[in-house]
Amino acid sequence: MTGPLILRPTTAEECAALLAESAADRRSVRVRGGGTKDPLGAPPETAAILETRGLAGIVDHVPADLTVTVAAGASLADIATELAATGQFLPLDPPHVGRGASAGGVIAANSNGFGRYRYGGVRDLLIGLRAALPDGTLARSGGRVVKNVSGYDLCKLFTGSLGTLGVIVEATFKVLPLPPVTAGASATFRRAADAFAAADALLRTAVRPTALVIERGPTQGWRLAAAAAGERPPVERSMAELARAVEARGAAAEPLDDVAASLDRLREIVDAATDGAVVRAALPLSAQTAFAGAAMVDGARIVADAASGIHQVHLRGDDAAVLRAADALLANALVLGGSARIERSNVAGLATYGERAPAGAFLMRRIKDAFDPAGILEPGRSAIG
Repeated sequence: MTGPLILRPTTAEECAALLAESAADRRSVRVRGGGTKDPLGAPPETAAILETRGLAGIVDHVPADLTVTVAAGASLADIATELAATGQFLPLDPPHVGRGASAGGVIAANSNGFGRYRYGGVRDLLIGLRAALPDGTLARSGGRVVKNVSGYDLCKLFTGSLGTLGVIVEATFKVLPLPPVTAGASATFRRAADAFAAADALLRTAVRPTALVIERGPTQGWRLAAAAAGERPPVERSMAELARAVEARGAAAEPLDDVAASLDRLREIVDAATDGAVVRAALPLSAQTAFAGAAMVDGARIVADAASGIHQVHLRGDDAAVLRAADALLANALVLGGSARIERSNVAGLATYGERAPAGAFLMRRIKDAFDPAGILEPGRSAIG
């Protein structure tokens, strides 16, 4: 039995032509950049896999304008190296960078990191986009300068679309100067309420931490880790505010020796989860304590971005227990005013988005039908199938 046809375009035009050919033949297509989001859901095998790695490299970098344009297959690690040579960085810190996360994949998955609160997410930093569509055309939105409002806002539409509408072939991002100083500290609490209260207290100040993360494992307390970057005075103020917030709740802040390594370990919870299942929930900030408390079933580990309400819960145990716990968390997220999905799973029968259709499913289907009338792109990947 032969596997799927592998399509490797090297230009945007070739990518569009391959999509048009696939649509004419009714050939289903999976889109793959670095392959880091392959575990997301359990989509059926497709007739073809379109790999974007051939669409690589920096297309344009204008340091004076604080913008960079990259091909969709360019890895975030390579982009970081290129920008660092001019003292700049792309303020996105998604997971899987060390494993080859690509620019197009990060946009398609709306994959944000802990720096979202300080710098904004993918939707905020993306100012231009070019995409190949199943009808063989190339669509463009935005441009290569920050003050650009031309065309329909496909940037926001394609962010988080999981490759279901078209294939991103090029993107332009805002970049920033590298911060001269970085610092971090952590504190451990017995109760989830105290950890999230300390995080909330810090968010109510004028400081803008680059990370505010709460972790709980099966045998430890609730650990709050915070980081700040920038000029020395505001960084020192951030650490002082953190110390006050945690001391007011009976804990003590300890400096982090290696801020980057500490955050990397937290960021890669999905890659570390080789068994059970990982539930990703997006929650209102006020609902975080309630969700986290419900998530701490036997053997579970939670990593919560307390500044944005994104929680990752690694559930472990026998399949039946994981299935029950995951279904309960998917339902809890909805009840609390948020949403959730299965980010990675080794458990059969676990629906990626639960049994309930998402809000706006009707509009999602209409958009999908408009961009991909043949339904060839990423079948089964999104919440509407």
